[in-house]
Amino acid sequence: MTVIPVSADATAPVPSKSRPADAERRLDTSSKLFYGFGSVAFGVKDNGFSYLLLLFYNQVMGLPAPLVGLALMIALVFDAVIDPMIGQFSDNLRTRWGRRHPLMYAAALPMAICYAALWNPPHWDHKALFFYLLGMAILIRGIVSFYEVPSSALAAEFSSSYDERSILLSYRYFFAWVGGLAINLLAFAVLLRPDATHKVGQLNPLGYAHYGMVASAVIFVSILVSTAGTHRYIPQLKTPPPRRHLTLGQMLREMRESLSNRSFLFLLAYGITAALATGLGASLNNYFNTFFWGFSAKQISLFTLGVFLSAIIALPVAPTLSRKFGKRTTAIVFTILSMIFGLGPLFLRLAGLMPANGSPALVATIFCTAITTTTFIIVYQTMGSSMVADVVEAAELKTGRRSEGLFFAAAAFIQKATSGFGILAASLLITAIGLTPHANPATISPDVTRNLALTYAPAIICLHALGLTLLLGYRINRASHRETLRQLAAEAEELAHPVLAE
Repeated sequence: MTVIPVSADATAPVPSKSRPADAERRLDTSSKLFYGFGSVAFGVKDNGFSYLLLLFYNQVMGLPAPLVGLALMIALVFDAVIDPMIGQFSDNLRTRWGRRHPLMYAAALPMAICYAALWNPPHWDHKALFFYLLGMAILIRGIVSFYEVPSSALAAEFSSSYDERSILLSYRYFFAWVGGLAINLLAFAVLLRPDATHKVGQLNPLGYAHYGMVASAVIFVSILVSTAGTHRYIPQLKTPPPRRHLTLGQMLREMRESLSNRSFLFLLAYGITAALATGLGASLNNYFNTFFWGFSAKQISLFTLGVFLSAIIALPVAPTLSRKFGKRTTAIVFTILSMIFGLGPLFLRLAGLMPANGSPALVATIFCTAITTTTFIIVYQTMGSSMVADVVEAAELKTGRRSEGLFFAAAAFIQKATSGFGILAASLLITAIGLTPHANPATISPDVTRNLALTYAPAIICLHALGLTLLLGYRINRASHRETLRQLAAEAEELAHPVLAE
């Protein structure tokens, strides 16, 4: 891989040669499948971090919950620095394999090795185990950015169409959820089995070791298949600016110029609050299933199987609603619906209106609400990423630079904030209500589980209310995006035929 620097005299931004045909480009189904399939890697990693990591390191390995949350938050701080740098590097990379694919290929094997190591930790004391978790989290988050940032940025390069981008990102979220859910289903249905020592399957450490090996293999395959499957599009992708020697100060100024887009900043703020709410729910999901509802690992695997329907439903629903109502409106409505359906069962239980634990009616009720709530979550997450893609041209019009990698690095940071912020908040909440490591679901105090619900529900409501207020500041819609493309096309035409323009 050869990185070609850029000449010293080209300090001013050079407008990219936008191709008007991009707006109408449509990918065939196989290309969409290859593009989307790569998100299986992120889905497996993110599901593991969001749903299993806190439970494993806290209840199985015995590490206090605040230390687990602290490790993930420190890793997230590293992400806040590393991800934009990776995005900027990807935007300016010049190789015979383009800007994105070399980084994507390079991430596959290290990502698989580190993820397997995360779930097979040494039996050290709490201090040493904390640093092991911290190191693994930083490595995994950094390596996954080398794949996820350039891979997701391809959505803005494959097409400039307002609606086509929603379709592409629907495939991406479909595979992310299906990949993560499939491995979770395998974990709860097959790998996390009770034995003579561990009566509750999801508290058996051997199952997590097996999970880590299987998940790492899936991550490795999905990255390679997706990267190779989209390799043929390299000649059609955007090219970086002419060669320039960028100092660190110049690079940081360009990053600040690009990321200062008003709509993007409001979208970023909304995304972080939504990620915190989603991550808090995901991190506590198995705590609620295990301690609040009293479900077994087999029953939890049934819910995971049902949520596959959510990904299937959201795949056509997200782009359809985007075409009819616009992206921001769809995101707002589905964020509200996810909150209503997600918290409904908790309020009904606190009011004494839910079926008793252990009853088939309770299993059926949670099964249905889980499918519905997850569908709403996938739809608003898809809209959020699609809105990020539309910021690319708005920023290009102002700065003259294509910065897909930089903007999708911010989107990747939001996705990783789901587990980072969520696990920290969940760990603090667990500590506050007095849920100790190695707790027995059969003997836990009803006051502890009641306090879990009473603390969790208001937090979710406040986070979503703040996020929806911030999202109102995002102003890009179909009409404004079309006008931006028109102006970029006019600029490109002027650059191509300066005499005629004169």
